[in-house]
Amino acid sequence: MNRTASIIGTGSYVPDRVMTNADLEKLVETSDEWILSRTGIRERRIAGPEMPTSEMAARAAEAAIQNAGIQAGEIDLIICATVTPDMFFPNTACFVQTKIGAVNAVCFDLSAACSGFLFGVETARQFIASGTYRTVLVIGADKLSSIVDWTDRNTCVLFGDGAGAAILQHREGSKGVMATRMGSNGALADILYIPGGGSAHPANSPTSAENPVTIRMNGRETYKHAVTAMVEASQQVLVDAGVSPSEIACFIPHQANLRIIEAIASRLDVSMERFHINLDRYGNTSAAAVAIALDEANRTGRFKRGEKILMVVFGGGLTWASTVVEW
Repeated sequence: MNRTASIIGTGSYVPDRVMTNADLEKLVETSDEWILSRTGIRERRIAGPEMPTSEMAARAAEAAIQNAGIQAGEIDLIICATVTPDMFFPNTACFVQTKIGAVNAVCFDLSAACSGFLFGVETARQFIASGTYRTVLVIGADKLSSIVDWTDRNTCVLFGDGAGAAILQHREGSKGVMATRMGSNGALADILYIPGGGSAHPANSPTSAENPVTIRMNGRETYKHAVTAMVEASQQVLVDAGVSPSEIACFIPHQANLRIIEAIASRLDVSMERFHINLDRYGNTSAAAVAIALDEANRTGRFKRGEKILMVVFGGGLTWASTVVEW
């Protein structure tokens, strides 16, 4: 049927607790100046022990449902992009389904680290284009505080918790998701990963001490590959969509590091004023990052119906993606 798929509503949720750079100074050898100058992050949100990923995801989903003006029972499919599921199984999307009352939805999780939300949006587009489903809820949600090594100053300063969501449907007369470019490079998996907890090194195995269930990152290599992949994906998707950078009303990048975003803007020859940035307040929330930024940009009027936006992400895997959307 080849129907188009439009984002008709967005939502987001972040926990109430704010952890500032000053708070981190009490945990590790660091400073507000050191963190801010290297990352652009001032603070991040941290979920309490009583709040699993599914709860943040459900609250973002409810906001998106309200924004879209639909009922939960209309949702045919829930895709939850996360690397911090409530548990190995059932999938987190099933928990979200119950929390929001989407009784008619098929549910599954998607794992692509920080790229997960855009991988989910493109997956939703395929289901809508084929006519398989009419209304799809895509969520990016992660509780990274649960997998951070709070003694590692190179990583613990970067991450926060949160969730973002979008409702996709075919909208008559709208191009919706115009083009998407996705990529992966498993040969570089060891520059950003969690070594333990899976079947290779189970949590209670003899090797668990050497392979903790916490984030490990080679910052220098991650930065280099992130800039290259996100620039190339953005350039390629613009060509695929048949639009120029000047036609993009708002650029929404993965919220990981301000230096990365500045490098992307420079290489695309686009003013930083056209980028929506919130990492100073939330840090890197993985799959939630671009979804939260999308919701903020939508609700604050950074673009209007008929204008085009470009989202671009990068994450462990390595994975990356860029999407052009006509709003």
